[in-house]
Amino acid sequence: MQEQEISAPSANIIDVDMNGFVAEVIERSMQVPVLVDFWASWCEPCKTLGPILEKVVDEAGGAIILAKVDIDNAQEIAAQMQIRSVPTVVAFVDGRPVDAFAGVKSESEIREFISKVAPDIGPSEIEEILTFAEKAFEQESYEQAGAAYSQALQIDGTNVTAIAGLANALIKLGDLESAEQVLGSAENKDDPAISAAVASLETQKQLGDLGDLSALEEAVIADPADHQARFDFAIALFASGQRDAAADHLLHIIATDKEWQDDGARKQLLKFFEMAGPMDPFTLAARRKLSSLLFS
Repeated sequence: MQEQEISAPSANIIDVDMNGFVAEVIERSMQVPVLVDFWASWCEPCKTLGPILEKVVDEAGGAIILAKVDIDNAQEIAAQMQIRSVPTVVAFVDGRPVDAFAGVKSESEIREFISKVAPDIGPSEIEEILTFAEKAFEQESYEQAGAAYSQALQIDGTNVTAIAGLANALIKLGDLESAEQVLGSAENKDDPAISAAVASLETQKQLGDLGDLSALEEAVIADPADHQARFDFAIALFASGQRDAAADHLLHIIATDKEWQDDGARKQLLKFFEMAGPMDPFTLAARRKLSSLLFS
């Protein structure tokens, strides 16, 4: 058995070679969407993506088929489909390819991809739990959100959305130690959701005993050249939701002394960007201001 094959065969997951491609993919996709997973036994990323694809397809209960094509045994098909790297996944509907992606994707990204070609597939149990958790978090019901994220992790202990969500809920509840432990369990530390939660945790730790906003503001007014006071004030402003003002104070430090505290103001501003998200209007506006300062 090849390394990427599943240990327990499923009616919804099939191995396809050159002889069966037309019948199992082209013709079969006239009745049900077919995902074609182009892989190879020597491909390490394929070993990561394969089990995630198989899990999602199995949970769909026959609403979509996964056809696995080993490119070493089907070079002609790979050439005809212009497969340039593995893993590559191509979705067939009504006898033709309609969408594709290359490389490893997370479970949530795969589900989103499949939902475009098989919209009749309802949300999975974990998706429903995560939706509830996100709504609870938005409503500032952090204990409820944390409980739901924990439930999701019981189903899938590696789900980055659940890990980041639970950590953020714990941060809001003031349990920074537990939040740090949760984030430490994440396998993909570079995932944007995990990075944002880490930045939030670090910023919350920095708040510490900074004091209230009015006292911090008074310190800045008393000595406008006190970069540390302005830095602390910026962190407190961001934590209170005054993001634009927080960014402006950090930008003031950068404009006055780019090297202060080993580029500390810029690094903190980048943490704010991670927490807000790359496409948030706050991030876009503040990043433009930062770029104009750095490259003027």
